[in-house]
Amino acid sequence: MRIGILGTGGMSDALGTAWRRAGHEVLAGSRSSGGLREAAAFGTDAVLLAVPYPAVVEVVTGLAAELRGRVLIDCTNPVGPGFALLTSGGPSAAERIAAAARTAHVVKAFNLCHEDVWRLTPPVFAGRPLAVPVCGDDADAVQAVRRLVRDLGCTPLAAGGLDRAGLLEATAALLIGLWVGEGADAQAIAPPLEFSGPRAA
Repeated sequence: MRIGILGTGGMSDALGTAWRRAGHEVLAGSRSSGGLREAAAFGTDAVLLAVPYPAVVEVVTGLAAELRGRVLIDCTNPVGPGFALLTSGGPSAAERIAAAARTAHVVKAFNLCHEDVWRLTPPVFAGRPLAVPVCGDDADAVQAVRRLVRDLGCTPLAAGGLDRAGLLEATAALLIGLWVGEGADAQAIAPPLEFSGPRAA
């Protein structure tokens, strides 16, 4: 697959390196170097949006032509001071991105883990591959992202349409607050599946 990455920070480097290792072609570009347009045009199979949340709408609005028909993966988190959710009471970050890039197919994924997790080869803990929730409305776009999840050695989880992306973003705000603010093992808040109650019929 040809993957363009908007941004050259830690998430861009970690995910881009892992996808290159899996055999994909990857090109990352930054705002400072003027390479965003080139990266968006390069990503014929997927484009990862990996710029700071305050810049996302401006970035995708300026790349409307290049992002037309593209699978646009949103890994950003709208988390502010005090681990507050900056989009509380309004559309999620992913929905705002989709509104600004109306001809792209936005998929929310890869936002629940620090960049260091994506540098693991693969991210497997106590024999269990990391699970990655994926939210999106376009079936083909979701399938493309699920493939990229598997190529990292992870397990994709169907987390619903883009209207549920806000739940992933709120979860990220909670987890970051627990990890950073409390030094807590946030994984311990969820019991194993067999203790999680009866499954829906």
